[in-house]
Amino acid sequence: MNRNPVIPFLLIMVFGLGLIFFLSLEGLSNSKEMAKEKEGGEKTEETAGGEFDPEGHYKQSCVGCHGGNYEGGAGPALKGVGEKLSKDEIKEVLVNGRGAMPAGLVPAENADAMAEWVSKVK
Repeated sequence: MNRNPVIPFLLIMVFGLGLIFFLSLEGLSNSKEMAKEKEGGEKTEETAGGEFDPEGHYKQSCVGCHGGNYEGGAGPALKGVGEKLSKDEIKEVLVNGRGAMPAGLVPAENADAMAEWVSKVK
């Protein structure tokens, strides 16, 4: 009894092609749902009142380097930074960057609100 060694490869290929086809159909339906969510007012850096949300911006852009509990990581700890730097110095770092921190992570028009929030982190 000799078995054909090509049959298992053909079965795997047919299964893989079928899987790709059905997953692409699933992706199409998910993309429609994602588009509806985006149109429906996905939460961004601005709150419902149209004001800048410093904590939301932190969670979106800064948590990777400064940590979830402001303890630091790749970037320095933010706990007590308001005691070391003035609000103007914090704003300068937010807008222009310093060391490994790149410039422009916080838009200049929101830098005052973000500096105020960072200075109060305990």
